[in-house]
Amino acid sequence: MIDRAYVQRMARYNRWQNDNLYGVADRLSDAERRRERGAFFGSIHKTLSHLLWGDRIWMSRFTAVPKPPGGVPESVSLYADWDALKSERKSFDQTMVTWADTIDPAWLAADQTFYSGATKREWTRPRWHLVAHMFNHQTHHRGQVHCMLTQAGGKPSDTDLTFLPD
Repeated sequence: MIDRAYVQRMARYNRWQNDNLYGVADRLSDAERRRERGAFFGSIHKTLSHLLWGDRIWMSRFTAVPKPPGGVPESVSLYADWDALKSERKSFDQTMVTWADTIDPAWLAADQTFYSGATKREWTRPRWHLVAHMFNHQTHHRGQVHCMLTQAGGKPSDTDLTFLPD
């Protein structure tokens, strides 16, 4: 089982890596961010929009954060404007860090039942499992964005958790 320290570390890692990737993506033209590159969600912009949507979905299950509209298909267009996407990402990363700093170990150890629109059914899993999944989902899609940024000529910084600044 994961603990509060893990959740805090991963929330900070999430923020650090989003700053890294958004900083590189911000130096690209809008057309380059929106270029279809063969990734699961197509473009850098669409993948980053989906990732923020996914974080908001999980946090709406864990907290009083409002659920974002739409499902996975709509997640790629939820944040159509680059500046709005960047601003919301930065704000939401702080929301996640604040949540991580106040997480109760007893809450983390309990089960949670939720409905998945992707599978069209309810699931019950330990919360620590779901929180670990949320962070894994982030890393998965940020890896795709890192690859697309590199293909576009960008140079993201190191992504190793080991090098997360204190």
